[in-house]
Amino acid sequence: MKQSLKRWWFGLLGKDPEAAVVAFRSGNAELADAMCAEIRRLEPSRRHFEVAPKEFRGQLRARFRRHRIGLAPVLFDGDPRFHAMRRAAFFLAPSKILAYNARLERHHLEWATPIASWLFLRGVPLDRIYLRPWWLCPFRKDKTTRPEGHIAVEGRARHSKRRSMAVLTPYFPYPLSHGGAVRMFNLLREIAREFDVTLYAFTEGQVSAQDLAPVLEFATRVYLVEKPRYREPRWSSLQPPETREYWSPAMARLLAHRDADLLQTEYTYLAPYGGDILVEHDVTFDLYQQVKVRAGTLSAWWDWKRWRWFERRAIERYRRVIVMSDKDVKLLGVKHARVIENGVDIRRFEPHEEIAGRRVLFIGSFRHFPNIVAFRFLTEQILPLLQDFELTVVAGPEAWLHWRNHTGTLRPVDDPRIRILEFVADVRPLYHATNLVLVPTLESAGTNVKVLEAMAMQRAVVSTSSGAAGLGLAHEGTIWIADDPAHFAAGMEHLLADSVLRGQIARAGRDHVERHFDWRAIGRKQRALLWEMLGDPLEIRRAAELDLPRIAEIQSASPEAAQWDPLSYLQYEVLVALTNSTIVGFLVTRRTSPAESEILNLAVDPASRRSRVAYRLVDHTLAGSPGAWFLEVRGSNTQAIQLYEALGFVQSGRREGYYDHPPEPAIVMRFFS
Repeated sequence: MKQSLKRWWFGLLGKDPEAAVVAFRSGNAELADAMCAEIRRLEPSRRHFEVAPKEFRGQLRARFRRHRIGLAPVLFDGDPRFHAMRRAAFFLAPSKILAYNARLERHHLEWATPIASWLFLRGVPLDRIYLRPWWLCPFRKDKTTRPEGHIAVEGRARHSKRRSMAVLTPYFPYPLSHGGAVRMFNLLREIAREFDVTLYAFTEGQVSAQDLAPVLEFATRVYLVEKPRYREPRWSSLQPPETREYWSPAMARLLAHRDADLLQTEYTYLAPYGGDILVEHDVTFDLYQQVKVRAGTLSAWWDWKRWRWFERRAIERYRRVIVMSDKDVKLLGVKHARVIENGVDIRRFEPHEEIAGRRVLFIGSFRHFPNIVAFRFLTEQILPLLQDFELTVVAGPEAWLHWRNHTGTLRPVDDPRIRILEFVADVRPLYHATNLVLVPTLESAGTNVKVLEAMAMQRAVVSTSSGAAGLGLAHEGTIWIADDPAHFAAGMEHLLADSVLRGQIARAGRDHVERHFDWRAIGRKQRALLWEMLGDPLEIRRAAELDLPRIAEIQSASPEAAQWDPLSYLQYEVLVALTNSTIVGFLVTRRTSPAESEILNLAVDPASRRSRVAYRLVDHTLAGSPGAWFLEVRGSNTQAIQLYEALGFVQSGRREGYYDHPPEPAIVMRFFS
């Protein structure tokens, strides 16, 4: 009966009684295809029509005059070329609009919810359009949740004679998928050479045993806390939202009961947790200043204003602030800032001969939004000026999630010349295969680890001034710098065509990182800072004749060491280590040529062993005398062999019958700084 009345009524109106779906393809063709396919899947029993971009308002009314429109999906992807088409949809079916955004989220536009509908059309993600500040709607259901509990994982054993260091990070620093993880992993490993390290890290999912293993090799314990689910509008807090996003009572309780001599806090947005050292991977208000200038919006101004207010106060709470460059020291303008640069593992990133071609490489995790800005600058403004190239992009884990959140689109437009990879466990083969590395960064603070890796691999780099900032690089010397699309493209073309100049810049870049950005040397700076704060119990100085009786005493108590006449040591370089004004160890070395040196003897008082005295004596010497080093060690002295390997020595030979009392072979070891 109901169906009969329905057919009778709509027959009088001259319309089909069954409601139809009219989809408006008002945006990117790929997104429109996906929208229409989804609607057909959701409403399989309805008649479906699609409106192409060239159909206008009058034609639409005539075309659908006899159809009752039950649903009108419309794509709102931000493309201004389709505004007229979207207006036509409103005229045709004003109460039936199902809006789709560029993420292919959908929302019914209704007069009853004008704010939510307006926010959705403005590009706010669907899961955030109903967010209201807690101070305005304290009883709402969708509140911020801050998980309780933690996971503790044991690493290497703690040592009773070592000082300890706790480090707080916003994510687990492995795998090495972006510059922040690379820095933290390498410097934590360097700190662990002399300190026990406990790591406190936030997670956004389970950390696999495979990822834990490399960190547990040097950390004594790892605490993992689930990152809070923050559900406040970005504009609604006086503090930057990132600082509220990472506030966790569970983490705060863990840190309050930490057993460590110092706490180092990584990243400015974790500064509310306090500690002794704050690591500013970038001066954040400087980054948002650049965004403010580029975007020119009220929200960009508010982000910059909050960060500037917050960051200037946060750094005053710490005894030391670590920054990446002298530029950052000037920006902060405080006396307790120290530069500990980003670096590169120059033994892992070794040069390989270049293969001829026109292959270019861009590496930048989309997790960090300036890399998305850089990618769009490269693909939308620079590459259209070039004809012949092959671009490989490494966009990092969950690249398209971060891309959608930042751009409001599913993916960039396909280009057969561009290959986009997500997480790559080992980027070295990509460097081997490329001819040129691109760093088209428009917004950046701190310094760029990927520039250092590219130069270590002996590949020429074309970068903006922002991408190369703070690294002491020279245009056409160690890098090619260009800031606008035309000059950037011209620089690429010039270097791709001139293999001689490209090779000169690449070799100069490798030499630059070897001299200034080796993680081992940077690690020494980090450890020196820690000892400065703790009060170093160990003094290292040159030996004098008055020290020889004590050197002889230590040598006699160390049968594994060479038993030479201490008087003969004065013709060589001799260092002694003192604790409480008492000599506890000595090291004898000699320079055999301008580029080579040799360790002759090393011994530590038995009561002071396992206190890193020997390590620090040798490390101090290596830092002050670059070049090649050689030594012989008894084959049975496994502890000494392990010590030298930890310092970077490798076994290079064996000499039979080298030692007497008892007779045994010598293991020859070498080191290249």
